[in-house]
Amino acid sequence: MPQESLIHISQLQTRLGEQIIHQDLHLSIFKHEILGIIGGSGSGKTTLMRSMLMLLKPTAGSIKIFDQETTTCTIQQANRIRRRWGVLFQQNALFSGLTVLENVQFPLRTFTTLPDTLQQKMALLKIAMAGLPQDAATKYPSALSGGMQKRAALARAIALDPDILFLDEPTAGLDPVSAQAFDQLILNLQQGLGLTVVIITHDIHSLARISQRVAFLGEKKVLAVLPLAALMNNPHPMIQAYFQS
Repeated sequence: MPQESLIHISQLQTRLGEQIIHQDLHLSIFKHEILGIIGGSGSGKTTLMRSMLMLLKPTAGSIKIFDQETTTCTIQQANRIRRRWGVLFQQNALFSGLTVLENVQFPLRTFTTLPDTLQQKMALLKIAMAGLPQDAATKYPSALSGGMQKRAALARAIALDPDILFLDEPTAGLDPVSAQAFDQLILNLQQGLGLTVVIITHDIHSLARISQRVAFLGEKKVLAVLPLAALMNNPHPMIQAYFQS
């Protein structure tokens, strides 16, 4: 049985000013998989994620998410799609003036009309699922360690029980032990919630622990999409140079 694609990108072209970032890029991301995206500096990893998140409109091509063409959809259609994903940004992007509980509750306030008491209960559940102690809920981000801030941002990303979770350099800045624990948390959440996870990272050890496939960006497109071990043996010179460095 063919795998179901939750995200299907075809013939994508992205231009920033006079610079072409992507040209004829193709990529499918399957339901319930953990897919990593890697590539050298300037290969367009973050630009690709921004395009998928509808933060950047491609110059040409197609991005379908949940079978909806996102490059031409209405605001109402876009908001229905956004409600079905969560995002953990590289710098966590927590609101410094809100407590952890208020940060996690923010998507619930934005996208639902649930009573405040129910929103708080759901937010507290997600805080616990992210591995934070109960007393973290009343703290502000500045009072948390870097690892705890990432867990708070992850709790906010899963607040709406998303189908897709986007992670931008999730283990950046973490020591090896904390990074491994965070990877295990991602695996537990992916399996427990049935998530599809898309990760941009430079952390090869992290990809080895949790990814099913890895997409390599180079020459303005996806050069290969393979399990990490197979990708490391891919003979393409750019891929070999990346792993040898």
